[in-house]
Amino acid sequence: MFELIRRDGLGRIGRLDTPHGPLETPALLPVVNPRLVTVPPRELYDAFGFRALITNSYIIRNDPKLNARAREEGLHAMLDFPGVIMTDSGTFQSHMYGEVEVRNEDIVNFQRDIGTDIGTVLDIFTEPDWSREKTAHAVDVTMDRTAEAASLKGKMLLAGVVQGSVFEDLREDCARRLALLDVDVHPIGGVVPLMEQYRFADLVDVIVASKKGLDPSRPVHLFGAGHPMVFALAALLGCDMFDSASYAKFARDDRFMFPEGTASLQDMKDIHCHCPACQSHSYKEICDMGPADRAALIARHNLWASLEEVQRVRRAILEGDLWEMVERRCRAHPSLLSALRRLSRHQDFLERFEPLSRDNSMLYTGPETLSRPAFLRYERRFFERYQYPGTEVMVAFEDGGKPYGRHYQQQIAEVLNEFDAHFFVASPIGPVPIELDEMYPVAQSLFPEPPDRETKERIREQMEHLSHEHPYSLGVAWDGQATVDTLAMMCQKEPSFNVDIARVRAVSDYQFGKGAADLLLDGKIEIKRSETTGKIRNVLVDGEHILSMRANDGFFTLRPPGAARLRRGFASPRMRVEVKDDAVPFNREGKNVFCAFVNSCDPDLRPMDEVMVVDRNDDLVALGRAMMTRDEMLSFRTGIAVKVREGIKK
Repeated sequence: MFELIRRDGLGRIGRLDTPHGPLETPALLPVVNPRLVTVPPRELYDAFGFRALITNSYIIRNDPKLNARAREEGLHAMLDFPGVIMTDSGTFQSHMYGEVEVRNEDIVNFQRDIGTDIGTVLDIFTEPDWSREKTAHAVDVTMDRTAEAASLKGKMLLAGVVQGSVFEDLREDCARRLALLDVDVHPIGGVVPLMEQYRFADLVDVIVASKKGLDPSRPVHLFGAGHPMVFALAALLGCDMFDSASYAKFARDDRFMFPEGTASLQDMKDIHCHCPACQSHSYKEICDMGPADRAALIARHNLWASLEEVQRVRRAILEGDLWEMVERRCRAHPSLLSALRRLSRHQDFLERFEPLSRDNSMLYTGPETLSRPAFLRYERRFFERYQYPGTEVMVAFEDGGKPYGRHYQQQIAEVLNEFDAHFFVASPIGPVPIELDEMYPVAQSLFPEPPDRETKERIREQMEHLSHEHPYSLGVAWDGQATVDTLAMMCQKEPSFNVDIARVRAVSDYQFGKGAADLLLDGKIEIKRSETTGKIRNVLVDGEHILSMRANDGFFTLRPPGAARLRRGFASPRMRVEVKDDAVPFNREGKNVFCAFVNSCDPDLRPMDEVMVVDRNDDLVALGRAMMTRDEMLSFRTGIAVKVREGIKK
């Protein structure tokens, strides 16, 4: 069973239960060749802290001595490794050397019998240059073998491999078929040639196609992803596990692995590495070592570099800056930068998992930042949900200090003193009405000055889109006194714009959906402010506390009277998570909603959205924030689906 602990979009920290204890992800599994051990498995466990490794059951089975030992002692005792052991089946050997002399049934039974924690099907490695027909046949064979293996696995966890070459539809179809079988882990296979050829953009397409079809409650293993330069990108796309034979292979060729790429010892002029393997050796000492000692040292360096990168990815998920990490890492090589740009093809899919807001600011690292799903979400929600105030004119400011309302406070006051005006800022995020200036990601994003060409072009395109949508009689760009003089000649109406009411309305519609403001604000509105900051804190309607505004992201926390208004006005399942009868009493007491007790929910929910927890009669049970998407809630058997903030007692 796999439990989701923390997430940043598709990137996730999880816990997989195995026969040898829980495995925390993201996890790197060093490959151990049982006939050519570079770093002893016990050292991997004790010195490096690896809690899982992968070895090859085909090699063990075909070596009489290893076979006998594995059957007699068990795999863990034979390798002297107390952690989780995953075994490959011989598929990669068939890719490298031709057909292997083993049947799927035999290799699965062998893995089970020697005590493997996670065994692997004997799938068909689909090459990138294969025809569609050949690939489709290989996928069918892989599926038949996986179904057979599922009936043989016993208590062993089973890895069902997603194949399909570079055909995205075949990958997705294979993944959907695998999701229906009794398997536990999903490696994405057949991708080593893509990585060896630096076809990272194609790798992005393959991973996304696979993720679209897979059961989200099962961990995803990117087979053969052993270089730290790809870990962050793969994690961003939802890969939970990696395996590395490269640490040893590269070491035998005197190659050092780093997150930014690979360095050959003969091309290096010095080494400034503080990992435990390198820190006590000078560059000259390493060069003067014998080949075996040098390979052993470099292998350990490569392991430390890889482990540190996995830990950095984990930290990025915890801190909510995985996107920034990926963008920085992908600038290390043109092929990785191509992969980063390829993400723009998959914005729709990535947006489903993008949280409503993050704890960290969104930092612009280059033009590729403009393709993040947060930009797509803002653009869509603004143009689909925003209701323009009925003012006579619109005044547009250039992007400036944040929040925009404070930066342009003097100019806004000068205009509103005489004219019926509304205000927009031409922001890289999109056209920002002044009342949305405190909302994520508008206020929590940082861009360099001056803007680059791509940012200027995006601003121009977005403002042009606005020009075709807005209802104002007049739209002008702020140009100081000249703008005031123009307004004096053209405007006739008295000032009517109320930024506080506009803010409550605009955030409500953006956050909860079009029409939410009309439902929530039907009555006498009273706004209470923070005595410290002066910002809106609470919204009351007809004396009832319906909303509280969060200081960190500018969004609303829904209060019970407000939820009651939305529940009456929005038909089910909008904004709802319906729970089973057994869970209702606990959720009414303020306990979290767990996945196992979710009956159904709104398919449009995004992580961190405000939700109404209801029973089967659509009665309000609790209020909280979604931790998962609909598919995740209905797939996971454990973990928190909704973090409940307040129970609603009858």
